[in-house]
Amino acid sequence: MFTRPCLPTLCAAFLVVAAGAASAQAWPAKPIRLVVPYAAGGPADVIARLVAKKAGETLGQAVIVDNKGGAGGTIGVDAVLKAAPDGYTFALTAQGPLAGMPNLMKVPYAVADVQYLTLVAHGPAVVAVGKRVAADTLADLVKLAKAQPGKLNYGSAGPGTTPHIAGELLKQEAGIEMAHVPYKGAGPAVTGLLSGEIDVAVVDLLNVLPHLAAGTLKVLAVASPGRAPQLPQVPTTKEAGLPNLVMDTAYGVIAPPGVPADVQARFRDAIIGAVQSADLKEQMAKLGVVPVTATPQDYKAAIQAESNKWKRVISAAKITLE
Repeated sequence: MFTRPCLPTLCAAFLVVAAGAASAQAWPAKPIRLVVPYAAGGPADVIARLVAKKAGETLGQAVIVDNKGGAGGTIGVDAVLKAAPDGYTFALTAQGPLAGMPNLMKVPYAVADVQYLTLVAHGPAVVAVGKRVAADTLADLVKLAKAQPGKLNYGSAGPGTTPHIAGELLKQEAGIEMAHVPYKGAGPAVTGLLSGEIDVAVVDLLNVLPHLAAGTLKVLAVASPGRAPQLPQVPTTKEAGLPNLVMDTAYGVIAPPGVPADVQARFRDAIIGAVQSADLKEQMAKLGVVPVTATPQDYKAAIQAESNKWKRVISAAKITLE
């Protein structure tokens, strides 16, 4: 049979297309890196390890969690957004590096480059106080703070973190004054509550849940739209009189720009399958987080709404990062 020779330009184009198709079909051909832009042991890290293990089983390749913390999560997110778009680097992050830090500092990446895949969990935030604080309700705390302006203090996971912004939002909504005490993570802030070094913290339920049974901390309200399943008796901030004090944490998976759409879709499907599995739902419930998923469009919209909120709080509180 006579075969017409291929023109060089057509042959090159054919080879590129064929190589791309083969690459997509072969993915994943090696372990996938899931960057967590925070230190090991924190909420995002714990959630990521649960999701990674389950997603890896679905994909037939290990999904390896890589902790790359620092600068409020911006270092890790920057590394992911600048990674090769080959489908082997993703991130599981809270909303801080996407919605918060860009309102506080010049981040080294363009948020517009983020490829949103799906939300994976929602961490209800709670207003917690140390055992020695003479307040059993949110109204008690507000009354106490107004009676002693500036005497109470609140702890955060560090300047510009969600607990920091949440603490400022509490001050704004309640019309109270409290000093800010920054720590290097939410865990150390909770330790500060336990020791009496600080009085108040607005942190993820995940951080305080282990201490509630021991009675070493008190949760006055849930700073989320609905009550936490783990604490059905604790009112929301809306029920307690501060309807605008909502500052929970959304965790989601993002990709760098340029990752092929089909690869994004396959990884997203594996993540969603993990999040919706019965055993992972049970494990998340024990941790104090709620499994959720979202379309890329809804995830992006949620981040934009959160960014707008942070911007208002930051502007009113005149927060700056030195």
